[in-house]
Amino acid sequence: MKLRFTKMQGAGNDFVVLDATASAVNLSVQEIQQIANRQFGVGCDQVLLVENTDTPHVDFRYRIFNADGGEVEQCGNGARCFVRFVVDKDLTKKREIVVETASGIITLTLEQNNQVTVNMGAPLFEPTLIPFIAQSRAEHYVLDIAGQAMQIFAVSMGNPHAVQIVSDIDTAPVLKTGPLIEHHIQFPQRVNAGFMQVMNPHLIKLRVFERGSGETLSCGSGACAAVVSGIQHGVLKSPVKVSTRGGELSIAWEGEGEPVLMTGPAEIVFEGEIEFS
Repeated sequence: MKLRFTKMQGAGNDFVVLDATASAVNLSVQEIQQIANRQFGVGCDQVLLVENTDTPHVDFRYRIFNADGGEVEQCGNGARCFVRFVVDKDLTKKREIVVETASGIITLTLEQNNQVTVNMGAPLFEPTLIPFIAQSRAEHYVLDIAGQAMQIFAVSMGNPHAVQIVSDIDTAPVLKTGPLIEHHIQFPQRVNAGFMQVMNPHLIKLRVFERGSGETLSCGSGACAAVVSGIQHGVLKSPVKVSTRGGELSIAWEGEGEPVLMTGPAEIVFEGEIEFS
């Protein structure tokens, strides 16, 4: 079996995008892992599958698979790449596109400067909705990580996030504690671990250890979760620029119950064909 693919990146978060609108594409976990493998495949953080939808007033459906082959609910950087893909491939003439994901319906807008704005929906804080095991909702929580108490903020942006404030993003133990947070028993569906350094009320630096992919150069939903957590904690004010190792994102949020708006780049890197035995 041969598949045409498009390699894309959004602020360094990279994706392999597959068009399943003309004919169905069904990939096994092993095939997704092969695509994502940076030594023996194309290499990516996630595989995105573009599909048709029967949902009224919705333009497309797209599915997201992490490098380990597991399907996940949401990906902010991937959503921006999705928009560029369907527009550049003439799958739509629209610049505002309504998309169905596993976590719900989102609206994406291709701006005049080729930046993409994603309406990520309203963040969720109730532990059962994240999901996160806690007796009740709190401003922050304390996790036991290898015998040490670690303060985190827990929020869902359509996928679960645990965000902590660090004093220096460059020396933060992302690779050491990230996996421990990802697999912490209080997150039954695992979690994305965010490490945020507050530079001023409108600027943060961010690193994210993503569930199923490890540390990535950027995480769109992670940027949204970090900004929401910082605003809730009183150390940030909207809008906030998020500086990641792969680029910059702009996040705006007007408070609880309101949607989070994320704006950033999306680019095609190269195209090709991959064959499965």
